[in-house]
Amino acid sequence: MDKIDKSNLPKHIAVIMDGNGRWAKKQGAMRIFGHHHGIKAVRETVEACGELGIEYLTLYTFSTENWSRPKIEVDGIMKLLISTIAKEIPDLNKNNVRLKTIGDLESLPTSAREEMLKGIKLTENNTGLTLNLALSYSGRWDIIQAVKEIASKVKKGEINIDNINEASFSRYLATEESPEVDLLVRTGGDHRISNYLLWQSAYAELLFLDDIFWPEFRKKDLFNAVYTYQQRERRFGKTGDQVKKP
Repeated sequence: MDKIDKSNLPKHIAVIMDGNGRWAKKQGAMRIFGHHHGIKAVRETVEACGELGIEYLTLYTFSTENWSRPKIEVDGIMKLLISTIAKEIPDLNKNNVRLKTIGDLESLPTSAREEMLKGIKLTENNTGLTLNLALSYSGRWDIIQAVKEIASKVKKGEINIDNINEASFSRYLATEESPEVDLLVRTGGDHRISNYLLWQSAYAELLFLDDIFWPEFRKKDLFNAVYTYQQRERRFGKTGDQVKKP
């Protein structure tokens, strides 16, 4: 942490929390065992972001594609979500963390949706880290729902099609309140972004951790990820010389 430049922090970190099931299998346990142990990794990541002063953290909690997993695992994840939100709200408030969600919340079981909305309400006045939980989310879903909303407004004459640009389009995405992703971290060894924040991660620095499953992720790993981010040159299509100019 001492090596991290506090003046060059990523504003928005996104995480693909992969490897829960494989970690559990290595322990000779059911997949849901890995999801339970992943909660500690979430807690440490949130705390580490708070300590550094990161403004936004988005966690890929449950993707649209995850609904196709075995029912026993899906049911277990939903129950875990309900119990975890209820338990963590006091600490989120204590640490000034604002809870938000992105995704198709209507597709969640009623109890999970209500607990999530309750948590959002109880933390809405916090001004520190914004913690986005991506639930029943996919990048393609996000883009399609934005297109539908814009198309509807164009049809009603509320939007002039010539005024649609990248900035205006971004306001219709689920992450409308968050800046674009600066750093995307994936644990578990796979090197893909799996339909996650496709528009928002256009210029994100990608960090794939081959030797860490999500239940093993700790504060030091988040600090290392931020330090690695700071060693990279973000050119956004420019040359290195252009970036270095004052």
